[in-house]
Amino acid sequence: MRGVILSFLTMYMFIPWVLTRMLGLGVFHKGKTQREVAFTFDDGPDPRYTPTLLDILNKHNVKATFFVLGSKAEKYPEIIQRIHQEGHQIGIHNYYHHSNWLMTPWGVRQGQVNRSADTIEAITGTRPAYYRPPWGILSLGDFFLKKDFVLVLWSLMAWDWNSRVSSKRLRKKLSTITDGSIILLHDSGETLGADENAPELMLRALDEVLLDLNNRKFKCVRIDEMMENSKKPKKGERALGMSRFKQLLVASWMLWERCFVKLFHLMPVDTENPLLKLRIKAYTGNQSITLEDGEVIAKGDLIAELHFDNKLLLKLSNNSPSSVHLAIQIIRKTEQLMPLIRWLLQNDPNYKDVKGLYGITLIHRGARKLGFSIIDLPRGIFSYLTQSYLRLLLSVLHPQGKKRLKLKTERLVPKIIAISRKELMNRYIA
Repeated sequence: MRGVILSFLTMYMFIPWVLTRMLGLGVFHKGKTQREVAFTFDDGPDPRYTPTLLDILNKHNVKATFFVLGSKAEKYPEIIQRIHQEGHQIGIHNYYHHSNWLMTPWGVRQGQVNRSADTIEAITGTRPAYYRPPWGILSLGDFFLKKDFVLVLWSLMAWDWNSRVSSKRLRKKLSTITDGSIILLHDSGETLGADENAPELMLRALDEVLLDLNNRKFKCVRIDEMMENSKKPKKGERALGMSRFKQLLVASWMLWERCFVKLFHLMPVDTENPLLKLRIKAYTGNQSITLEDGEVIAKGDLIAELHFDNKLLLKLSNNSPSSVHLAIQIIRKTEQLMPLIRWLLQNDPNYKDVKGLYGITLIHRGARKLGFSIIDLPRGIFSYLTQSYLRLLLSVLHPQGKKRLKLKTERLVPKIIAISRKELMNRYIA
């Protein structure tokens, strides 16, 4: 059970944190245009500080991006209207300043993001399309917000929520602004961990910083403008393609794969054909599984849990001209391994009490021909998170990438595949 919880937390929290905060994947966190920066302000609107901030921005002819809380937008619609009318961009920072790690994916989408978007659209007539979660913390489910929202983080944090950071120190911190910087600041001191008077110090520093940036010929733009300008290649250069993005994503995933294998002691069935790895464990599902041959796997029964080797899947994917060809290769390689698994069950003392093989996968077409039963995953949070994780993995490994997620979506549902010890022993000869 401890392993299941650790695996869940890793998928739901740690992987998104590594991808977004350490590698900058899946989010916009820095521009690529010279002499261009973007100021962003979180946690507002605030009747004490936001109007003064707008006056300073107007004084320096600067346009900025405000990631606002829906609850505050609802409370101070006149400030939201002013932000919009003065040409600034409005993004979403949740309805309440709550961590996404402590909410379900649908709770974030419906109760926080969409609710805030509805509120802001009702006030301004324009629906926000940019989202920054509180503390920049994303969960695995938040990646599916990318369908409707651009996820935005930052490249420079001034720690301005702390009143012990004086205006002088803030100016020094902001003096490190470089080409493409996205600066994180706050126009409210009411959120958890912030000092109530901290924005006042930020405003004093900001006035001087904007003057300095103007003297240095920097242009301050909104996030949407920066993103658009970043798409344009510099003279004599090619625009950065998705290949680099995918390379970084794959590298981080393979790092996680190696850690997972070592952490849970997965063993390859065949080192020459490492497609499948096994882990002996007790079945922890709350519902028993009835297989097509009548055998039942109940909670507590010992099983050999199946795991695909994602490194080999990626290699097969890159060498496959089509998804059909990829599926055929996977089925053939799996079929070659089944007699070896039978041998393990018959001869390895570690497998003597194993009742069958069990796995959860999107790759279940053709599994029945190999003797596996294909069973629907019980509905619930585990099913949702598993589907989110596997769809994200499929978008990386499949030859068609993200396009595959839009094709035959009814098939992109994770299933339990399982085969009893009896069926495996009868069907395959070691």
